[in-house]
Amino acid sequence: MTGQPLTSLLSNAHLDRLARLRINANRRFTNRSRGEHFAGKGGASTEFCDYRDYSPGDDTRFVDWNIFSRLHRPYLKVFHQEEELHIVILVDASGSMQFEGKFERAKELAAAFGVLGLRNGERVSAHAFRRAGAGVRLAPCRRGTSMTKLFSFLEGVDAGGDLPLEKGIEQMLRHHNGRGVCVLLSDFFSVGDLKRSFNFLHGAGLEIFAVQILGPGEIEPDLPGDFRLVDAEYGHTLDISAAGELLAFYQEHRAAFEENLATLCRQRAGRFLSTSTAQPIEWLLFDEFRRKGWVA
Repeated sequence: MTGQPLTSLLSNAHLDRLARLRINANRRFTNRSRGEHFAGKGGASTEFCDYRDYSPGDDTRFVDWNIFSRLHRPYLKVFHQEEELHIVILVDASGSMQFEGKFERAKELAAAFGVLGLRNGERVSAHAFRRAGAGVRLAPCRRGTSMTKLFSFLEGVDAGGDLPLEKGIEQMLRHHNGRGVCVLLSDFFSVGDLKRSFNFLHGAGLEIFAVQILGPGEIEPDLPGDFRLVDAEYGHTLDISAAGELLAFYQEHRAAFEENLATLCRQRAGRFLSTSTAQPIEWLLFDEFRRKGWVA
């Protein structure tokens, strides 16, 4: 892609590279209806539906060789009665996400996962929550022509509320239907019961793709002298002196918290990744996610 950027969230070069990938979802979480994720036994229908880009691992029997001979690029024939995947994206828009570019990174990743779904003919919806009853959502849409709608939605979302993530998940599920993948983009700084919320997601037939987004200052805090901690969402304060022992306790607690999140996801056939906003978006999308098998 060249020319005018399609969105401020990702470059056209990123979008072009995303066109060659797809979300590597667990087949148990797909629906047996229209869509472009082939069933494990292969599609049985012969009713032609559309074309899409070929991705590594696709069945070459469905490549249209006539188009390939003219364009020198492989396209796959898509048929009815394949499995549909619903990609539902939940962006944490609470106040803590305003720190060190976390919310901006969440929107970049939301755009990327949305593009992966739309480019491969999946159903995509997106939700962002700040306060109870004040969430915004993008209704389910399909096809690459909906990318502009997705980008406009994400670019227009602001952070700054105090809604716990588990409440956001519950609000999202009131509008959701269909099996597939739930992409959770958050710092997961919540005092609620995430185990209960993850059970709800799993029970709704959604495979959890949880990405914890942290700022460099949250991973390696630099706290010289005396200082005051201020809660970004509730305004509570805590005065601290002699932070050396506190930092050691903090790192121990953070590691245990991340391991607990990973375990919650793993026990529900989901996936978890913790990342820093200091990491380049290119490395995250085209290296880390591919190495971990999230995309292929």
